Parts: sequence; C-alpha cells; structure tokens
Amino acid sequence: MPADARSPKKLRSNRASLTHKVGYALRHPGRVAPYVRRAARDAYLRLKHPDHVGYYRAVMASDTRRNPEAAVGSRTHDRWLALGQMQFDYLIEHGLRPEHRMLDIGCGNLRGGWRFIDHLEPGHYYGIDISPDILIAAKKTLADRGLQDKLPHLTITGDLTFDFLPDAHFDVVHAHSVFSHSPLDVIDQCLAHVGRILAPDGFFDFTFDRTEGEEHVVLNEDFYYRTETLLALARGHGLRAEFMEDWERRPHGQSKIRVRRGDSA
Repeated sequence: MPADARSPKKLRSNRASLTHKVGYALRHPGRVAPYVRRAARDAYLRLKHPDHVGYYRAVMASDTRRNPEAAVGSRTHDRWLALGQMQFDYLIEHGLRPEHRMLDIGCGNLRGGWRFIDHLEPGHYYGIDISPDILIAAKKTLADRGLQDKLPHLTITGDLTFDFLPDAHFDVVHAHSVFSHSPLDVIDQCLAHVGRILAPDGFFDFTFDRTEGEEHVVLNEDFYYRTETLLALARGHGLRAEFMEDWERRPHGQSKIRVRRGDSA
C-alpha cells in the first residue's frame, strides 16, 4: 500500500462504500475485472470456509499458487526485498540484538524473516503462520539464502493463543500486515495472550490499516481500524500500548502500534 494511503483524505474514506467503489472504478477502469474476479473467488471461499482462519488459509493457498511474493503483498521482487528491509531496519533501530528471541506472527515466506534469522543467534527466530502453503515457500527462502544453520522454528498455527510457547520467552514479537487482514476477535485473542509470552522488557509491534472515519472491511480481507480502538483493546488486557509516530515516516501505507506488558518498567 502506498504511503499516501495515510493522507488525511484517504484516512477518512470508507473503501467499502458504494460511492468509493464507483469512483475508484471510474478512475481505474482496468482494475474492475480483477476486482470482480477476486470478489467472486472470495465469496466462494467464504461459503466454503465460514470461519475466518479457514477462509484466509484458503485465500493464501490460492494466492501462493500464483506467486508467493505477491501472496504476502509484494507485487514485484524488488518490493518484496524493500518491505523486508524496512521491517528489519526499523527493529534494528529499536534495539533488536542477536541474543534476543523473536516471534514473527504471520511470517509468510520470510519477506522480513530471512533477515531476522540471519541477524539472530541460531534457534532464536520463531515464525508462525496459518498457511501451510506459504510456510513451504518460507522453507525455500530459507534454503535459497543458505540459512539452514540458523535453525529457525517455522510452525503452522490455527489461532493466536500461543499455547505451545513458554512464558516470558520473547524479547520481540512482530506482526507485519497481519491485523490488516484480521477481524477484531482475532486481534483480541492475540492481545489477550501475547503478554504471557513477552519477556518483562519485551515488546510487541503490529501494523494495521488505519482509518480516521468509519471502521470497515473490504472483501472480507482488508480491515480498517481506528487507532483508539486497538489501543483500548490492548489496554483492556492490561497491556501498555502506544502509537508509533516514527513508523509514520516510513514509505509504508500501514500504521504501527507497540504494546508491552503492563508490569514492565
């Protein structure tokens, strides 16, 4: 998503409204047919998989078959590299060290993950995703980059309870372009449980599609939330939450929130 998605006008727009859709179609007539095909596919998958995780797993399977890099939101290889570098650079600037343990939620095909794996000590990177198809692509990325000796953990999951992970284990938890595709109950589940696995001084960064107007969803895939909705949700689970202003200067259309355990300094 381009950075101008955070312009005041676009932050107030409702992309699910008929007015927006008609205006967009008139401005971009070449995108109407792909949109209709995607809408038809998504409607079929929604009927076949009524729960969101099952539905989005099917979406990822379909997208990954065509192009694993496009499946994680990168239309070109250069963009795939650039977005991964952006994630990596930001966390390095915020103190990610080789000895830290990191959980990468929605790790995809390791767009940012391969850099984190390379930076961290062996065994200190944990990547989870709901899609077995994209994790197969992640294994290929790992092999292509020659990072097998770093022994990363790549695990499929069906929820965000983290019930298989130990208490107070992770210095950094990271979810890039995950909550932008998640209904509020999935985000709430994550925030209800992430505090348990965070180290006392650890933090959890997540990006989201921000709106300053009405919260809305497009094609059951792209969810737009007000900042205060997510801050309040985190605080309701005893977490300290803050909007990351410095991320706004990055050329990325999503915004970022950081949460910490409520008992951390």
